[in-house]
Amino acid sequence: MEPDKQSTQRQATILLVDDESINLSVFGQLLAPYYQVLVATSGQRALQLAGGAPKPDLILLDVMMPDMDGYQVIGQLKADPNTSDIPVLFVTALSSDLEEEKGLSLGAVDYIYKPCHLSILSARIKTQLELKNARDWLKDQNAYLETEVQRRHLENQAVHMQLLQSEKLAAIGQLAAGIAHEINNPIGFVNSNLNTLNGYLRDVFCVMDACDAALDEKLLPVKTLQNLRELKQAKQLDYLRSDIPELIAESRDGLSRVRDIIQDLKDFAHADKNDWELGDLHKGLDSTLNIIANELKYHCTVTKQYGEIPPIYCLPSQLNQVFMNLLINAAQAIETKGDIQIRTGCAGQDVWVEISDSGKGIALENLPRLFEPFFTTKPVGKGTGLGLSISQNIVRKHGGRIEVVSQLGVGSRFRIWLPIRPPELDAAE
Repeated sequence: MEPDKQSTQRQATILLVDDESINLSVFGQLLAPYYQVLVATSGQRALQLAGGAPKPDLILLDVMMPDMDGYQVIGQLKADPNTSDIPVLFVTALSSDLEEEKGLSLGAVDYIYKPCHLSILSARIKTQLELKNARDWLKDQNAYLETEVQRRHLENQAVHMQLLQSEKLAAIGQLAAGIAHEINNPIGFVNSNLNTLNGYLRDVFCVMDACDAALDEKLLPVKTLQNLRELKQAKQLDYLRSDIPELIAESRDGLSRVRDIIQDLKDFAHADKNDWELGDLHKGLDSTLNIIANELKYHCTVTKQYGEIPPIYCLPSQLNQVFMNLLINAAQAIETKGDIQIRTGCAGQDVWVEISDSGKGIALENLPRLFEPFFTTKPVGKGTGLGLSISQNIVRKHGGRIEVVSQLGVGSRFRIWLPIRPPELDAAE
């Protein structure tokens, strides 16, 4: 065996198992210059060395040994997942075909008779080590490919879910635009009619005031006056005089709120705007809050502490999606009643938006995985595990980052940092 040709196998470890010291000496002298050599004189010791470190790359195993023969040893080696992949080469004085057949059927890779030519033994060892290296390489490649397939599958699912989310936002925008178009005319004429009705009522009340003056001057017969006073009292004219203007004002307020909801839907989705633009984050937060008001109002008190921040270059609809994800997560973290606080501020060339809650908090061991696709601490069916992952991708796309601080039983705080002008925008110009 030439040393330069065996350089790739110098680190291989071979376990010699034989109860005859002369055999161990001969085989050891042959192998020691090229391999790490371990020696065992019994089956029990062989099993101990095979399961330890370093793990042998190949085992040369005698058959005839006291207490435990080679067949029993290989049986236990193959039964143990930790040692089942170690190739075993029998080197034995048992030279019958039946013995060789038995050894190979138990899982041996080769069967060599003693005495053997050392050059043949060396060649067989080299071949088996090369085969093992090839098997190990294929195993590693298969594991890598399986991991890569799984990773890409998860990425594809995440991209698919993000596309679905974007399509939903676009659909909301289109729906809002269609609704606005369809109901603007009815809202317009209802509002116009309320203005006209208000004028008519002023005229009616003028006539009523004249009638009241006539009642006070008693210009009509006593019976007629009595009937009019009873009718006025029965119809609660004094109450109607004060209540009707309030009803009209409330109706106008309702129409105004309908208009605001439609506008908030349009502002939230921005279905017709996919370009970078100067966006007002406070406006985006307010429109998002209006959209998810029903999710919050029954058990969450929302406090806003808006600082002085400039408009930033951004994709407003995508940032609105981030705000929605964080606000809904905050609401869902509050199991009974609690508080959500929204704060904003500016530091240098960055602005920040902070959303904190007094909910149940996040366990420390879960924080590193919080933005992994499909990771969720919510019960099955309550979340996809994509909201925070999508949010982080959107914020990164804007050249920003998300910071998280959380404590079990106290609550969580998410702070979004965004540059006033993203680097990506400068690179594109």
